[in-house]
Amino acid sequence: MTAQFPLITAHSGCMDTLDNTLFSIETGIRLGADIIEEDVRVTRDGIAVLAHDDEWQTAEDGRLIRISEMSMAELQELVLSVNYAGKSGTMTIARLDEMLDRVRAAGISANLDLKTDDSVAAAAALVHQYKMADQVLLSGCGPARAMLVQQTHPEFRKLLNVDTDLFLTQDYRDAVRRSCEDAAAAACIGLNVPYQLVKEELLEQAAARSLPVFVWTVNEETLMERFARMGVASITTRNVDALVRLKGNLHTETTKAPE
Repeated sequence: MTAQFPLITAHSGCMDTLDNTLFSIETGIRLGADIIEEDVRVTRDGIAVLAHDDEWQTAEDGRLIRISEMSMAELQELVLSVNYAGKSGTMTIARLDEMLDRVRAAGISANLDLKTDDSVAAAAALVHQYKMADQVLLSGCGPARAMLVQQTHPEFRKLLNVDTDLFLTQDYRDAVRRSCEDAAAAACIGLNVPYQLVKEELLEQAAARSLPVFVWTVNEETLMERFARMGVASITTRNVDALVRLKGNLHTETTKAPE
């Protein structure tokens, strides 16, 4: 393999940790990820927190709560039940600033998957407070949210999350062209694409528009190697250890002296 190995993005909940927890973040950092991906939402009082869903169930009494309807002070008193992505347990909600602390100390980058439009301003304020604009990528952005970020915070790098429905309802070539056009219109720096949609044609069209392709979520080692050899910019995975190991193996392959 002669091309540079893709950036290793640790998906929230990597290595069987609970999603959007500080342990997940610390695990990705410890294993050598280049980027840590977590989901961002906002409490009623505007605090950016790490959570994929708005609705949760309390561990104590099974009560349903919504992050968007609670203050941070109320939320931090609760232990919540988790049953997601094949994992179960209990957890408390972590704040975005706690993630940024750890990512900055590690000297790597964060991929903030924005789940709502109001998370844009809250995340941006914290990133600026931490002086980490050059260490942050924004994702979770369809065309409308990408344009919102461009209009309100053009200083941030962002990825366009391609519309999977577009690929299901249109000719593949047309869907790729539309995705590239939407990304360019909002000044996105790349495409964020589910691995099932990635073909050479997409990589070629994206490269022609200087749009690196970030693929998610790749957990099988054979697929990791396939996409690494295809030349994607980043591979998002829950199986960080395997991807780090593959990087080492492919590096050895390229540097091994001929016999």
